[in-house]
Amino acid sequence: MYIILTVLAGILWGCISLFLKTLAAAGLTSLQVMMLRGVLSSLILFIFLYIRDRALLKIHLRDLWMFIGTGIISLTFFSLCYFKSILEIGTSVAVILLYTSPIFILIMSLFLFGEKINLIKIVALVMTFTGCVLVAGIGTGNAITVKGFLIGLCAGFGYALYSIFSRYALRKYNSWTVTFYTFVFSGLSLIPFVHVEQLPSVMSGKVWIFALGISIFCTVLPYICYTFGLSGLETGTAAILVTVEPLVGTLIGVLVWGEEVSVSKIIGIVLIFAAVIMLGLVPSKK
Repeated sequence: MYIILTVLAGILWGCISLFLKTLAAAGLTSLQVMMLRGVLSSLILFIFLYIRDRALLKIHLRDLWMFIGTGIISLTFFSLCYFKSILEIGTSVAVILLYTSPIFILIMSLFLFGEKINLIKIVALVMTFTGCVLVAGIGTGNAITVKGFLIGLCAGFGYALYSIFSRYALRKYNSWTVTFYTFVFSGLSLIPFVHVEQLPSVMSGKVWIFALGISIFCTVLPYICYTFGLSGLETGTAAILVTVEPLVGTLIGVLVWGEEVSVSKIIGIVLIFAAVIMLGLVPSKK
């Protein structure tokens, strides 16, 4: 179950372009979309948890650092770095640097949680990273600046920190609680970076529907699935499993948006899928 939910999280994240392209076409910037999905996701989860179990909304002030970690230090930080790296070095290279996150996670988990790095994890990690390189189409001639490279690595590091901070939070709180406060802190922290006053002019009925869609299907559900998966899998394993995201994103690009597919992309997809299956055959820690 933990493996299935973790992979499902990656699949749902990979579907984000179905909503993002429509919202971008309506005039919303990437940061405005991020802020909207953070705030809307918080509201959706608050209503759900208030009805289901209000106790899940309670946290101790001394534990705020965990949710500042998942929401601001991780989600907001990696998102800002990711979009900046796209502007600096292009999408394909930025995606690869973002998916250096499993490497950071495996290293940090070794020292922080004592998780062992076995041969299967190493092979799966190499297969996953190679697959991501092939799927992203590295070698297209994009110029890589030192600044862009470092920002891209920061995005991957920030992405990895969600798994680390979540591991600490899950020791004391339910996965629903962790997910809710991640969105609260991330959504609020993004407000200063967007032009909120511009939103009313672009928020038509269709835009609201897609904004709710990206909040529910590409934010709330995948984060709940991934956070719950972390409670039953080693952090490094979960990080590699969720890299089905670029695979799904590529398939949607080809099948829905008519993007070009190459032999290298097909090989990359096979490598990522094989790595997920390989890790899926390894028993979880629970």
